[in-house]
Amino acid sequence: MHVPDGFIDAPISAATGVVAAGAIAVSLRGARRELDERTAPLAGLVAAFIFAVQMLNFPVAAGTSGHLLGGALAAILVGPYTGVLCVSVVLLMQGILFADGGLTALGVNITDMAITTTVVAYAVFRGLVKILPRTRRSITAASFTAALLSVPAAALVFTLLYALGGTTDVSLGKVATAMIGVHVLIGIGEAAITALTVGAVIAVRPDLVYGARGLEQRLKLRVNGELVDAQAPLEPATPRTSRRKLWIGGLVASLLLAGFVSFYASSNPDGLEKVAADQGIDQKAKEHASADSPLADYGVRDVDDARLSGGLAGVIGVGVTVVAGSGVFWAVRKRRSTSQAA
Repeated sequence: MHVPDGFIDAPISAATGVVAAGAIAVSLRGARRELDERTAPLAGLVAAFIFAVQMLNFPVAAGTSGHLLGGALAAILVGPYTGVLCVSVVLLMQGILFADGGLTALGVNITDMAITTTVVAYAVFRGLVKILPRTRRSITAASFTAALLSVPAAALVFTLLYALGGTTDVSLGKVATAMIGVHVLIGIGEAAITALTVGAVIAVRPDLVYGARGLEQRLKLRVNGELVDAQAPLEPATPRTSRRKLWIGGLVASLLLAGFVSFYASSNPDGLEKVAADQGIDQKAKEHASADSPLADYGVRDVDDARLSGGLAGVIGVGVTVVAGSGVFWAVRKRRSTSQAA
């Protein structure tokens, strides 16, 4: 759902840029409370994993594909404020290095793909875990539902932004119907990826899943002949996998997904591209400012072999994203430590 330059006019693009900047500033402050010495390294890895999985377009309908947006996954794993920063880092790397998502539309993309998905998903997730049985399965189920709803929510926000600043005269009713319809289908893929990933991390290190913190399952104890509620922590007392092994495993998985599996991704246009072509939204689309980047379109310039070119681009993207993300979150964590010391 990366919005190119030219879809949204300058005033609305500028307004969303202000919104995005404000949200990032708030998220930088909020992330200080979410990140600690255990989770700060994980946040950079989450950004790299989202970058890798976004390269894996999956077919959803005739001639249309979809890919992970990542807001739900990031919010549940590392927290909503940190989640906004994770997806924003990914969007920035994609826009600058890979010519994916317009630079003048960066505010639109952050507002839509980072802020909307994270806020909607985490609100739904927290609401569900309060009413569902307090088990690991409930976290996975809540993750699935939250991710599923976050994608059409992003499609709706794009439609609203287009209604305010669209550069072509098209039927907004048709745009809304097409956008929300196809992104409901994409949301199913998003939900499956999110639930599987959250479930996998919970299986080995539930203490590192932000959305699982504080969750407890109720047990019954007999006290003086009466059954009373007792609290048993969801997390095991002794984690089965070290943070280092988890981080290395996640990085290796990201590199394999971006460097190898991405070659087999669907080549069909994603939901926004398909709707834009069908409805005429793309009539005034502009060439990307980084169109001549050596990594534009997720390929390495002058490497003729398509498999090798795409694989190298994916590996480079994962590497750059994990370094950039880890640097941001290390700085946020250091700022928190400095503030506490003062």
